[in-house]
Amino acid sequence: MRSCLAACPTVSSTLLLSLLLGGVSVAFAQQRTTTGAKPGELTVQRIFTAPSLGGQLTQGVAWLPDSKRLSYFETKGSGKVAKTELWVMEAATGKRSLLISAEKLETLLPARSSKQSQATSAGRDAPLQYHWAPGGDALLLEVPHSLAWFDLKSQTARMLVSGKEDLGDAKISPNGKYVSFVRNFNLWLVTTADGKERALTTGGSEKVRKGELDWVYPEELSIFTGYWWAPDSSAIAYLEMDEQKVPQFPLVDFESFTGKAELQRYPVPGGANPGVRVLVAPVAGGEARPMDTGAETDMYIPRVIWLPDSKQLAIQRLNRAQTILDVLLSDTTTGKSATILSDKDAYWINVSDDLRFLKDGKRFLWSSERTGYRHFYIYDNFGKQMMQLTSGDWGISDLGGFGPGAANHPAVDEKHGYIYFITNKDDVRETNLYRVSLNDKSLTRITKNAGSNTARISPDLASFVSAYSNANAPTRQDLCRMDGTRIAVINDGKDPELAEYNLTPVEFVEVTADDGTKLNASIIKPVNFDAAKKYPVLINVYGGPHVQMVQNDWAGLSYLWHEVLAQKGYIIFTLDNRGSWGRGHAFETPIYHQMGKIELQDQVAGVKYLKSLGYVDPARIGITGGSYGGYITLEALFNAADAFKMGVSDAPVTDWKLYDTIYTERYMGRPQDNAEGYKNSSPVNQAAGLKGKLMLAHGTGDDNVHFANSVALLNALIDSGQYPDQLMVFPGRGHGISDAAARVLEIQRTTEFILNNL
Repeated sequence: MRSCLAACPTVSSTLLLSLLLGGVSVAFAQQRTTTGAKPGELTVQRIFTAPSLGGQLTQGVAWLPDSKRLSYFETKGSGKVAKTELWVMEAATGKRSLLISAEKLETLLPARSSKQSQATSAGRDAPLQYHWAPGGDALLLEVPHSLAWFDLKSQTARMLVSGKEDLGDAKISPNGKYVSFVRNFNLWLVTTADGKERALTTGGSEKVRKGELDWVYPEELSIFTGYWWAPDSSAIAYLEMDEQKVPQFPLVDFESFTGKAELQRYPVPGGANPGVRVLVAPVAGGEARPMDTGAETDMYIPRVIWLPDSKQLAIQRLNRAQTILDVLLSDTTTGKSATILSDKDAYWINVSDDLRFLKDGKRFLWSSERTGYRHFYIYDNFGKQMMQLTSGDWGISDLGGFGPGAANHPAVDEKHGYIYFITNKDDVRETNLYRVSLNDKSLTRITKNAGSNTARISPDLASFVSAYSNANAPTRQDLCRMDGTRIAVINDGKDPELAEYNLTPVEFVEVTADDGTKLNASIIKPVNFDAAKKYPVLINVYGGPHVQMVQNDWAGLSYLWHEVLAQKGYIIFTLDNRGSWGRGHAFETPIYHQMGKIELQDQVAGVKYLKSLGYVDPARIGITGGSYGGYITLEALFNAADAFKMGVSDAPVTDWKLYDTIYTERYMGRPQDNAEGYKNSSPVNQAAGLKGKLMLAHGTGDDNVHFANSVALLNALIDSGQYPDQLMVFPGRGHGISDAAARVLEIQRTTEFILNNL
């Protein structure tokens, strides 16, 4: 589960976590106004009013190909007068200069429709993507229906592709002669010299996608492209996804007089998945050649990369049970493949982006959790393990923005014999940039700050852009040398207005589970805390796989909303139960085939800990969460009703048979093989246990956790003679309510519900 159910690492976005406010960036509907709040009082209205208190990261940060400069967007002003420019910074000195003015950028951007303008106050959309030409002399700007080529020397732009049809996933070929993109379910090429277009694939359709991913692959396997250029620009490898057997789920437009619905291909547990093939198409023309991925077709292809020689592909093949991950080496001339490596796990395998073939043509880097923690290994190209590079009760992290050109990749410096990576080695609540020597396996810590550190390393591996924050301070971005010393500040992250509010710090504590397992937790205490008083507690939960909530990291709007509640006399408590991320594979696997059970046991252990504190009112403990957190909220209210007085559940999974194949089967297996597990793990079968107050919120346009989940829950509650105390339905909204008006309303009503019932 991505989106609000897990983290979404992208080049230009911050980590998104699912809770009612979990790090979701929204468009601000108004400028700061006087709200009648008392001096020093933080309000929901202020949190969602411009300028943002949650920190504004510098967007669009990218290294130029020669590593001498980095580029980024800079927006001046706000609302209708906002202007976005593209700037560059010298890597050696930190000197800044304007590269493309706002006026020139605006001429390339399509005017926003009136409906779009209601959501944000700016008149035009900023470029969705931009890409540097290999020579660093031009930029490709990608907007919904157009591709523009901007020549830096002449400061002029020309449209390579324009029209009314959607296009996406644009890439510049390594030699700079072509731009590739996806349109109408096919791959297309346009020459950068004269703008001539041609289709590289034909016959693509909504049922059979060529070079374009379906819904479930990016959502659950964190693969965000369906095609890859050969290093020498001679060919493109791509995925062909046959979805003809995948059922279609209607996302109904309830405002339509004719019952209009968008049909979404959505594979459900135990049902049909898309059939996937890997093909290689020569750029010069000719038939695409399929690669041999074995006789079993009911499997996944989560990763594909070219070898440096442009003659071979490394294809990762994951069985449907997600317990065996093979690396196939394919000859792109013949299509023949050989398995050179297999990783196996009794529970499931978490795929990563760590496969790297070294330039010497003899070795590759691999990572595995076979020891219980993700570590690096070096293999020869025949699949023989040469060495284990890292070891210990800590792991490589794949949840940071680091590595040249991509968010999750380690950076390999063959010249000096180092691999750079992000890890939580020193504290599972923190991340730092490290390097390991290929020669003697020695480790060196690069970043020194206590908190969350990520890095975007330059192509020449001489410097990096760091992003650093801690639980009580917004993210700052710096330009640094590879020894960690700062060259220049990109964005100091400071907001002087934060000092106007009496914010209480996040404190970290440890809770002991029933079996003695130590669990990490955090507490925000009320303003003017008095240990002699009794306070209500709101438990802030996610609880699901691949997400870590208790981190020494800036949580943005979520943290600020918690501070609003702290100013009203509430304790905010967060606990990472077993099944969550960051503490190794063995910490995740207790949820296997029985989701909801161990997570709730650990959350109840957190309640016991809270009740042991003399300043907690044991009769006033509530719980709130979104997505998987909404699911755990229901599990808590239905199965541990005596522990929780109230709960707010946002976009919850209520029946695991309604969620998608890849995520659900990874942890639960197929329903035909684990019927009892599905029954016991689904809140629709437990609704009769509700005792406390329940608020339920969901968007009808949610393409991730379908609104059908809440409909099923409502029916189960009705059958037991109950109904939510408050129901919020958001027409047409997706997973994670993102438009300002709806988001503010949801948080206001949530806050009121907590105040009235806790």
